[in-house]
Amino acid sequence: MNMSVIGTGRMGRGLAKVLGDVHPGLKWGSRTLSRVQELVRNLNLEGVIPATHEEALEADIIVHALWFRDLLPWAEANRERLAGKILVDIVNPFTEDFRDFTVPWGTSAAEELQKRIPRTRVVGAFKNTFFRVFDAPEQEGLLSDVYVTSDDGEAGQTVLRALEGIPFRVLDGGRLANNRTIERMTLFERELAVRYGTYPYVSFRLFGLS
Repeated sequence: MNMSVIGTGRMGRGLAKVLGDVHPGLKWGSRTLSRVQELVRNLNLEGVIPATHEEALEADIIVHALWFRDLLPWAEANRERLAGKILVDIVNPFTEDFRDFTVPWGTSAAEELQKRIPRTRVVGAFKNTFFRVFDAPEQEGLLSDVYVTSDDGEAGQTVLRALEGIPFRVLDGGRLANNRTIERMTLFERELAVRYGTYPYVSFRLFGLS
């Protein structure tokens, strides 16, 4: 299955770099084609194809790198284009000041996205990983985790296979509801990293797993 990344911010750049290494022909979509063309040249991303948003939406697996405030309107506007596809959700619903969440305790960004576009198979991933980690996902011999979550078992397994070979430890994270924990732990790890001076180089890994 072919894959694309949408968004050229810091997370989008990290995703394009990591996924482009294992998916030659990865489309990297932007609202401004010249912007992504320049990024591909400057980052020397051989095999990554600059694309418009519309071209990136043609992929079977789409990884978005949008802010949560923009995500739901974007998903609804592209509801028909996204139907039947796998959409990988990496976002956390943080407030502007990174002190709280914009969704209630009993839900998550991934679940809210799935509710809005029920004909799209939503898969959560990379939510615990801040952008600087893509440059060095290994720390003291240990790889950062990526937790793949979905209420569609086939879609989750498809994304797990698609992430084989990336420099992270990729784990089956179970159902979408588990993002309620993952997203909140990510805000907590950010607070700790700011306090101890390591932000934005912060992620987390579960010990005791092979």
